[in-house]
This record gives sequence, C-alpha cells and structure tokens, in this order.
Amino acid sequence: MIVRPVVLSILVSVALGGCALRSDVRRLEEQLADVRDETMRRDSVRAAELSRVIDLQQATLDSLQATRQAITTLRGDMSGQLYEVQKQLVQVQELTGQSTRRLSELRADLDARGQEIGAAESTAPGAPAAGNPSATQIYEASLQQLRGGSNATARAGFRQLLTQYPQAPEAADALYFIGESFATESPDSASGYYAQVVQRYPSSPRAAGALYKIGLVAESRKDLATARATYQRLMQQYPNSNEAALARDRMKALGQ
Repeated sequence: MIVRPVVLSILVSVALGGCALRSDVRRLEEQLADVRDETMRRDSVRAAELSRVIDLQQATLDSLQATRQAITTLRGDMSGQLYEVQKQLVQVQELTGQSTRRLSELRADLDARGQEIGAAESTAPGAPAAGNPSATQIYEASLQQLRGGSNATARAGFRQLLTQYPQAPEAADALYFIGESFATESPDSASGYYAQVVQRYPSSPRAAGALYKIGLVAESRKDLATARATYQRLMQQYPNSNEAALARDRMKALGQ
C-alpha cells in the first residue's frame, strides 16, 4: 500500500507530540481510506488492462492456429486436386493417342475408298476427261454454294452441269435448284425454270415439286385460276407424291 508524504508527516507529528485531536485522527483515517480506494481503483484498472491484453493474445494465438490449420487443409486439398488433374491429363493423353490412331485408320480407309471410286469412274461410260470435274462433283459444289447463300455462283455451277452433262442423273435437280435460286429474287424466273423441269424431265421426282412451286408462285401473284389449274394437274399426273397431298390442302384453302 502506498502512503502519501502528508500522511507520514501527520503520523510523525502525532508520535512525537504524543497527542492528537479527534479531528486530526478522523482526517487521517479519511486520507488513509482515500489512499486505499485509489490504490484499489488503480489495481482494478491494471487488472482489467492485463485481462484485455491476455484475451487479445489468446485471440491472436487462436487465429494463428486456425490459419495454420486452414493452410494445412488447403495444402492437402491442393495436393489431392493436383493428383486428380495429373490423372486426368494421363487419361486425356491416352485417349488422344487412341483417337489419333483411329483417325489415321479412318483416313487410310477413306483414301482407299476414294481410289476405288476414282478407278470406277474412270472406267465408266461417259466418264469425264482427266482433270475435269464429274457431274456429281459439280452438283455437290453448286448445291453447297446455294445453301451458303451464293445464288449467282450456284446458278453458274448448275448451268455448267447442264451444259456438260445434260443426261446426268443430277440434271433435273440442277434445273430445279436454278429455279430455287431465283425464288426470292425473281419468282417469275423461278417459275420458268420449274416449268422446264416438268417439260424436260417429267419422270423425275423433281417434277412434282416443280409443279407445286409453280402453283405457289401463282398464288403469290393472286393468279388463283392458274394456281388451281396447276394443283389439279399435279394431283392428276403425280397422285402418289407428297406434293399431291400438299396440293389438295392448297385447293381446300382456295375453296375447291
């Protein structure tokens, strides 16, 4: 306990003088009580501060421990994931190797098949001269251009086919698709080519489709009489075709 100098002075005075008034004693007791209270308050403050410091240290230790555990767990997880990734890479490499071998086999089969087809075409009657594309090649290339939206290029290819191979099985299809290339640009031109399909290749499966398209063009021009006559002709000449069933539906829609 800390005793103030004033208190000590009073005590000494009392001891030396041998007497003290009651008021002096009371004042001494009060000062001693104040000293005790102040000392207890300071001790309490220090204890509270010390407790806070201890709690902060403990929280820091706990946080460090949790961080250490999290890092350990993360390392374990990353190690496991890395292992799985390595396994998957190995599997992919194995599959890639298998795919490469399979592609090589397929490529070899295709090359062999291409040589067989080329040999067959070169010995077939009416085969194209060396260096010239066949009717099938011209047709496929032109159809691809048409599907890609290159109508003018497609028409040029189909016309080349009709000029070089007028009797080829693809001739009727080529003429029909020339009409298709005009369908949005010039419906009347399209109708003219459809009519040529019916006239020049009446036994072709494209003839029924060409007649149906002629009827649709007539409908779009509001020429209902021509449309009805075309649909009627289609149903009579090609009664079993899919287009004949469509023509019957159109006739019903037109009130026939």
